Amino acid sequence: MNKNLFIVLFLLSTFAYSKTNNYRNTMLVGTDSLEIDTIKNTKARFKYFEIKTHAGVHLYSGKSLNAALEQGYGSLEARVGWYPKSPENWSQYYGNPSYGVGFYSGLIGDPEILGKPNALYGFINFPLSKPGKRTGIEISPSFGLTYNLVPFNEIENPNNDAIGSKIAVYFNLHFGAAYQMTREMDLIYGLDISHFSNGRSNVPNHGLNMFGLNLGLRYNYNKEYQWSSINAFEADPLPARIKVASKSPNMALKTNAINLYTAFGIVQKDEDKGTSKHYSTFSVVGEYQYKFSNMHGFTAGLDYFRDESLSPKYPSSERNLLGVHAGYDFMFWKMAIRMQAGTYLSDDRGKGAFFLRPALQYEISKKIYVQVGLKTLAGAAADWIEFGVGFKPFNW
Repeated sequence: MNKNLFIVLFLLSTFAYSKTNNYRNTMLVGTDSLEIDTIKNTKARFKYFEIKTHAGVHLYSGKSLNAALEQGYGSLEARVGWYPKSPENWSQYYGNPSYGVGFYSGLIGDPEILGKPNALYGFINFPLSKPGKRTGIEISPSFGLTYNLVPFNEIENPNNDAIGSKIAVYFNLHFGAAYQMTREMDLIYGLDISHFSNGRSNVPNHGLNMFGLNLGLRYNYNKEYQWSSINAFEADPLPARIKVASKSPNMALKTNAINLYTAFGIVQKDEDKGTSKHYSTFSVVGEYQYKFSNMHGFTAGLDYFRDESLSPKYPSSERNLLGVHAGYDFMFWKMAIRMQAGTYLSDDRGKGAFFLRPALQYEISKKIYVQVGLKTLAGAAADWIEFGVGFKPFNW
């Protein structure tokens, strides 16, 4: 399947490139095609559609799925993306990124053991290259939900030690390039890593990590064409691509805030796998946040955790843990990608010397935010997923 998809995309890109050369030679003699793609617009509703295929290998940490995963994985992905309506707002500091929604469908191994997963997700695509380049470097994180998995079952599916539920978190990070083949069409390619996990809300939960290559096509268009009387075959039509501008210098903030955050989650213990038995978790965080600029921030604070899955090994009074953390915030629009690392001040109750908390935050207002994150144990393994709300009572 993977080889055939790559061959089809290669043939399509070759055909599109040859058609474009003919189009430019006959219709746009003496005109710089790159200038057409960067004409300053008075009308701009730029969007794009892309289809991409993936192939690669599993980075598997479990024990019983090696045979089911040995052939690697393949997948198809379709995305619709658009740009902020006003480049003068937050996007000017990030090279005018695009964002949108996507659909994923994959063959990740033996379908009787793992299923044929699909995913729905949101993404943002940050350009990394300077304007005017025919080949643009980009990085794109995606976050959503994977479904149609076949979970562990002690009788019917005992070998699946990676996924314990039919639904899991979907995460993908793409690093690659987009080559402008035609006025509308890009060849996109790169490396990416994908992750499926349910954060120990159901066990087993070794998760699936997939690393590989991707190849695809992106079609750019301007929705104003449908309202315009300009002939698309004239030498100076409305541009199909957004005009990429140089990034504006970061806006220095040097602001301070105190954040109070509380979150809940559910987990299972290994001995309860395949059952409906779950335990609650609870987190309270108080932290100091310093924003260097509109893009970068630093945090440090105290953590209180309550984990009911520690029973019956620990009595109720010993299911509490205290910790400290420090972290980095990458901020854009009303969102922040957060990465925190911490350690325990109390006994770690077998959770390891330190923990991580990657999270995604959305500001509802200047005072209130919501956040979803993953607290880990012993560094990398999932401890639980946190769903929480935060409050910023003090800002200066």
